[in-house]
Amino acid sequence: MSSPFTLPYEWHIGWRYTRAGRAGRRNRFISFISGVSILGIALGVAALIVVLSVMNGFQREVRDRMLSIVAHVEVFDAAGNALPDWRATAAAAMKNPEVVAAAPFIATQALLSYGNTMQGTAVRGIDPAEEVKVTDLARQLPGDTLAALTPGAWNIVLGGELARLLRVRVGDKVTLVAPGGQVTPAGVVPRLKQFTVAGAFESGHYEYDSALALIHVDDAARLFRLEGPSGVQLRLTDVQRARGVAEQLGTSLGTTVSVRDWTRSNRNWFDAVQIEKRLMFIILTLIVAVAAFNLVSTLVMTVTDKRADIAILRTLGASPRSVMGIFVVQGAAAGIIGTLSGVTLGLLVAHHIDTIVPAIERLLGVAFLPGSIYVISRMPSQPLMSDVLPITVISLLLAFVATIYPSWRASRVNPAEALRYE
Repeated sequence: MSSPFTLPYEWHIGWRYTRAGRAGRRNRFISFISGVSILGIALGVAALIVVLSVMNGFQREVRDRMLSIVAHVEVFDAAGNALPDWRATAAAAMKNPEVVAAAPFIATQALLSYGNTMQGTAVRGIDPAEEVKVTDLARQLPGDTLAALTPGAWNIVLGGELARLLRVRVGDKVTLVAPGGQVTPAGVVPRLKQFTVAGAFESGHYEYDSALALIHVDDAARLFRLEGPSGVQLRLTDVQRARGVAEQLGTSLGTTVSVRDWTRSNRNWFDAVQIEKRLMFIILTLIVAVAAFNLVSTLVMTVTDKRADIAILRTLGASPRSVMGIFVVQGAAAGIIGTLSGVTLGLLVAHHIDTIVPAIERLLGVAFLPGSIYVISRMPSQPLMSDVLPITVISLLLAFVATIYPSWRASRVNPAEALRYE
């Protein structure tokens, strides 16, 4: 004869215990503790979603600003020399369907001086006509800025922060000191060349604004004694596929060239962001775990309070497994309610953070991201399903694990002992 206590009854009783608290001070206290556990899970999940969404937003902002001045993929001569024929290399790279544009460049390090001030700088020789095809910064600059970079004019465009460090303005003369001096009978004499400041740019990325200087590729070749461009910059249809495309180009272009995508040329930043995101995920998941394991105390108190009910169910034919199922349902229901509430709240805040944060700033009279200090003056947010889904699954698993021990204790209640004093 089958037991009358099938799964629907377990769900019904477990759900009733979850909603219990209308009668008796003790029941109301247990219901309050259960509500606190649900609220803790919800707030932990919401905080995890909001924090990761904001980190994604900052990562996107910095990446976009970085990619406004850095090419998606760069192709160099494997020996570090000038490319024998950059146009042939560019044409070979353009055969890849992901590559949409190519431009030559020369990249090297030098010293830039003005008066008594000297700064290390990353010099990039570019062809203005081709540069606009591969970088967003070249498109955003005023037309006459890059147009001033003509062969033989010896003009230079500086990063805005670099220009401020040197205290120079448009029209000032700066001296570029090239590495590797010229050997003369009197010894090694450094190669110096005077450039006229033709303009400045603001990419929004401090590393480049404070150290990058642009000159014409022909002037760079003459100054650094190269026979031509040292590499080719490539623009792709999808920046997220840069690593895969770089691997394909490395195979198709042969061993005479070296291919590097933007994630490798900025590897320290890219790795730091990924590590920071993982650490934040772990730290905030521990908060969710603490809230989830509050369910243990809630269920233990419920089991203690319902010992008589458990005993009656056992005498009516309920198996230990059925009794355990009742309290698993109760704990799981609390976990599901808390998790789904947290996901809803987290996504709501993440999608409207550009409205919520300014309202809080106006209320408190503070600015979390002052425009005078930070380039990004608003709080960016980018919720991703790749973050939300693992958060939801982990929260539900933690809530389920928290129900196992109290439910097992409930299944071990002895009916005779429980009913002795009832």
